[in-house]
Amino acid sequence: MTSHHLPTDPALWTGRPSEVPEYWYQKVSCLPPQLPVNPSEGKSVALLGYAGDEGVGRNRGRTGAAKGPEAIRKMLAPLAYHLPEDLQIADYGDIMTLDEAMEDSHAGISAWVYKLLDVGHFPVLLGGGHDLALAHAQGIREYLEPKNKTLGIINLDAHFDLRKPVAGKGHSGSPFFQLAEAATPKFPFHYLCLGIQKASNPPSLFATAKEMGVHWMEMDQFRLSNWGEISSQLDQFCGKVDQLYLTLDMDGFAAPYALGVSAPSPMGFTPELAFKVFDHLALSGKLISMDVVELNPRFDSDHLTAKLAARAIDALLNKLFQ
Repeated sequence: MTSHHLPTDPALWTGRPSEVPEYWYQKVSCLPPQLPVNPSEGKSVALLGYAGDEGVGRNRGRTGAAKGPEAIRKMLAPLAYHLPEDLQIADYGDIMTLDEAMEDSHAGISAWVYKLLDVGHFPVLLGGGHDLALAHAQGIREYLEPKNKTLGIINLDAHFDLRKPVAGKGHSGSPFFQLAEAATPKFPFHYLCLGIQKASNPPSLFATAKEMGVHWMEMDQFRLSNWGEISSQLDQFCGKVDQLYLTLDMDGFAAPYALGVSAPSPMGFTPELAFKVFDHLALSGKLISMDVVELNPRFDSDHLTAKLAARAIDALLNKLFQ
């Protein structure tokens, strides 16, 4: 296997000095990246990084997302901590891609996601390219399928990511196509994508989405002023599945909020709307896991995109564990 799992450098978790725990960096424990992990004692969150952007390169995007996990940790560290005192947060380091062997990295991620769920943790995965969604969802499937439970995937994104693999190899634009192809009557493909932009998705992808039974909302509808329709669509989708997996592609945000991404766009959604969706999903009681992908620190001005990614994670967890 040509993937590598490295522990997190504890020096990333630093912030304003405080005699009592008031900041994220004081609450996170950096643990060895070794399976098996210990069972959860009460509520717990597990951070796992995917330091890989081979899939972005295969998809002809601008690489740099491999540094995303490090950048997100740096921006999470100094945030004021308002989560419950008894919540445990463990950081299990980064799975890296070596020698372009993205599929080996995916196998490692899937194994980790399965185990984290199996011992009672809420996984928060830090990308990395959006090919992470394939490995993430496969790990969730391994956990849910024996329990006869179904999964709904909600993606906040400008892109469907329903492109076909190229020469048999997946990439950052193909994860949901691959998940749809792997679906079975026992474990069907339930996928809702919010923020789709026509300029970023050719007619063939809309046809693929329709053929695969995908639900989506285009950017001209995905606006705060249309919250009634958005919440209704969320409720209908959530009502059809047992559990939910949320994946947030940072390139879905409008460029003024998220310029440091693999594929920036001036026409994306706002943080206010995205955070409202997070609240709605957290309150559904079905959210089982999440990831944040496509942050590209190479192009991030004043770390604003990384800060937004960190705030997104913090906001969702505060609502989930309130």
